Amino acid sequence: MSSIDYIVIVVFSLVIVMAGLAFRKRGGDMKSYFAAGGAVPWPINGLSLFMSFFSAGTFVVWGSIAYELGWVTITIQVGMCVGGFLVAYFIAPSWWKTKSLTAAEFVRNRLGAKTQQVYTYLILIVSLGNTGAFLYPVAKIVNVSTGFPINACIIALGALILLYTVVGGLWAVIVTDVLQFVILTAVVFVIVYLALDAVGGITEFVAKAPENFFDWTSGEYTWGFVIAFAITNTVFIGGNWAYVQRFTSVKDAKSARKVGLTFSWLYLVSPFIWMLPPMIYRVLNPSLGGLENEGAYLLISKEVLPLGMLGLMLGAMIFATASSVNTTLNLAASVITNDLFKVIKPKASIKATMRVAKLSTLLFGVATIIVALLVPAAGGIVNVVISIGALTAASLYAPPIWALFSKRLSGKSILQVTIISLVINLAVKLFAAELFGASLSTSNEMILGTGLPFALLLIYEIAAAFRNITSQDYLNYLKLKVADDIVQEGSKSQNTFGFKVLAIALFAVGVLILILSLLADESRGIILVVGGIIIFISSFIHPIFRQKMTFNNN
Repeated sequence: MSSIDYIVIVVFSLVIVMAGLAFRKRGGDMKSYFAAGGAVPWPINGLSLFMSFFSAGTFVVWGSIAYELGWVTITIQVGMCVGGFLVAYFIAPSWWKTKSLTAAEFVRNRLGAKTQQVYTYLILIVSLGNTGAFLYPVAKIVNVSTGFPINACIIALGALILLYTVVGGLWAVIVTDVLQFVILTAVVFVIVYLALDAVGGITEFVAKAPENFFDWTSGEYTWGFVIAFAITNTVFIGGNWAYVQRFTSVKDAKSARKVGLTFSWLYLVSPFIWMLPPMIYRVLNPSLGGLENEGAYLLISKEVLPLGMLGLMLGAMIFATASSVNTTLNLAASVITNDLFKVIKPKASIKATMRVAKLSTLLFGVATIIVALLVPAAGGIVNVVISIGALTAASLYAPPIWALFSKRLSGKSILQVTIISLVINLAVKLFAAELFGASLSTSNEMILGTGLPFALLLIYEIAAAFRNITSQDYLNYLKLKVADDIVQEGSKSQNTFGFKVLAIALFAVGVLILILSLLADESRGIILVVGGIIIFISSFIHPIFRQKMTFNNN
């Protein structure tokens, strides 16, 4: 990379971090810090959910599969949008109606304190593995682009992400997510345009692609895997405690549904665009193998982007992928603070509570860095991400979702389903060769991990219905009086401030792109267009413009 690229990375990083730090005085209580005031506009939360989920392994995990196997990576990801629609219409509004600050709070109210404590510890352990797996791709991107040691990248980036997440809370996470979405989408369009030009156009790309490169399924990624993966991600989107915050921090159930719909429509369209660069790179350079595939996205970016734009792409990729890390860090801190510390010390002052919130974010972040350092020893990021999802997602998140709709299952029965499923899944994962003579394929692993907890839940439900049992935990839950939240002026003020910070940050990046267009030759036109669009968006969403529009309409 050139010195210009490094300068752009530094400037872009400063814009992101300063946008996050702008909220350092806006998270003075639990609801502000962990729910962004409880009335975040649904488009903002929808984009944030998309980035938190989409960026987790897009460039490394799915980029690797796209380079190696082609179209199947699009098939898998489009399957996720099906799960998103199911969540939008059935699960997201139900979460909002619980009026809980966190998913853990609902588990405590509906299933009992002991069940909530066990789930909390399990969720924190799994979240630690997930955040470590998410931090690794960020470091891998920097490692491939710069040649800096992977361990140094993990430590430095982990510290940077921690900085604005600890200080700014959920609003810092959400605004930086949306900022990354706009910038990254714009730059990906530039890469697709230039990559297609490099390969000779779409017709040449299709003609030169490997045999079976455009098959809907490929290798171990069978239709069984795709279906199981879609079901798993329905549960993951609708039940992951970090994502539940996106549904509970809006003003009403209708907005919660719109958050899910925003995610779903984006996931229906985006894979067809975002996965093209590594697929094209397979034609341009078919020599990558093994863990080298994980760098395909960055390598095509380095090959086609003009001076300075590579730095912008790298910066956007870093912080977009990092959005999964900061989302989970905020979730972990909220669970530790609201559902452990506040239960132990319910009369703790706001100051003491916020001190615990920020300290828990910091400590969980340090543990995340340690886990990320261990990812290469586990066989690479693809194995880690898919195995964690297959083994734990449905077992952990399906039972509480089931409890949203069932009056028959108790905390004890819900917890039994989770424990039994996790133990069986882990045992099969570790001892499949001894039990069956061969290790389970990725497809069978996913099918088992998804099917087992649902089968157990159905058995419990039918047995309780046959005996006409209504859970005492459910009856206790009905007695709880949960007051409706009123959108306070403080929440509206936070929203206005959030849009202002987002608009200013986008304007700064738009100006940066216009400056970079002066350094480009053949691609100057498209870069100018991208920069102009981003500046227009920044102007459109600024509160001053929005107020003028409202005044004129009146």
